[in-house]
Amino acid sequence: MGAQLQSSGRIGQAGGRSRAYRPMADINVTPFVDVMLVLLVVFMITAPLLTAGVPVDLPKAEARALKEEDKKPLEISLTAGGKIYIGETEVKRDRLVNMMSAMTNSDPERRIYLRADQGLAYGEVMDVLGLMNGAGFRKVALISEPAAKRP
Repeated sequence: MGAQLQSSGRIGQAGGRSRAYRPMADINVTPFVDVMLVLLVVFMITAPLLTAGVPVDLPKAEARALKEEDKKPLEISLTAGGKIYIGETEVKRDRLVNMMSAMTNSDPERRIYLRADQGLAYGEVMDVLGLMNGAGFRKVALISEPAAKRP
């Protein structure tokens, strides 16, 4: 498996000692590489599935992507039906600010991602943004899909 025995001389050498075999300290890494490749494939397949579970038809935009921060952002989703979600949990509009404050420990520097369906009226999205701004949250980012490149 991992250790091999290697011949290092003739049997019956001078001095009466025979050093016929000694262990070799090489490690067989083939099983390790096989396991790592399987894990790599599993993570490559499952990573895109780890996004938010609320289906939202995001608008297209040509904005640059935001840099990742140490703190995980709070994700708010607005669906075409007018429902509001924090992560994957549905929240009533009147409880949104209280739940956000509790989840962020009232930290106004916490980044908030707002995902809104492109079919929503502008006023509905602005209403939720106004609630967040009134509660003191200043770092709100609107999430969109990358726009198709122009020729």
